[in-house]
Amino acid sequence: MWGKILGALFGLALLKLPGLLIGVLIGHWFDKAFKQQFERHGGFNGLFNDSADEQGLFRYTTFAAMGHIAKATGVVTTAHIQQASQYMQQLGLSEAQQKEAQAAFRDGKAVNFPLRQQLQHFYQTYRRRKDVLQLFLEIQLSTACVNGQMTAGQYSLLQQVAGYLNFSQAHLERLLQAYQAQSRFSSGRAPRDNGVARLQDAYQLLGVTADVSDTVLKKAYRKLMAQHHPDKLMAQGVPAEMLDVAKRRTQDIQAAYELIKQQRSSR
Repeated sequence: MWGKILGALFGLALLKLPGLLIGVLIGHWFDKAFKQQFERHGGFNGLFNDSADEQGLFRYTTFAAMGHIAKATGVVTTAHIQQASQYMQQLGLSEAQQKEAQAAFRDGKAVNFPLRQQLQHFYQTYRRRKDVLQLFLEIQLSTACVNGQMTAGQYSLLQQVAGYLNFSQAHLERLLQAYQAQSRFSSGRAPRDNGVARLQDAYQLLGVTADVSDTVLKKAYRKLMAQHHPDKLMAQGVPAEMLDVAKRRTQDIQAAYELIKQQRSSR
């Protein structure tokens, strides 16, 4: 009704009686379209809040892409299946959510899975939230590296994923190096050499070299912490149960920064 009233008033003010009739007609179309949208989305809350849909999209795309990358080896290995299952358990998914994640993983394994279309839809939804896109890419990196070393086919697929999400190949390579350094740093797999290798991994995890100033080091640290802050990511549409990756990342970033500060203060 408000569409007809406002349309009539504006039409009357601009074009007198003909404008009144045109305004009523346009207002009627507006009222009808608004009513359809209102009913489809479940009232005002649904009309202006689609966070649940966004979170569902994040879950589905994450596990479908994981399945597709796992399949890029030619065959999905037991390690891939175990990793996906462990990841679902770590996230604390409900039984229903686990079934949905497993279904998405199976969809992604299909040879004809429309990865490009799915990621383009994902990108359009999250294109203004770069940190969310990066978290998604980091999750896919962990899938590709589950066996310790990714295949050429998986790396090629990751390049495609990065491209669909508007990340450069150089950015992907930096993320890969940081992920590998984080894996060594957090697991303590670095060789026993008085901590030299572990310190190198700490610098690489933060994305800087050992010769940077304290100011540059702190800036890099704060940027990474902001990018992976769970509260920020959740506010940007990442499902709460999928923030485990970001939490572990912030813990490792904090530990790496403290190790470097300790080493520098003891010079």
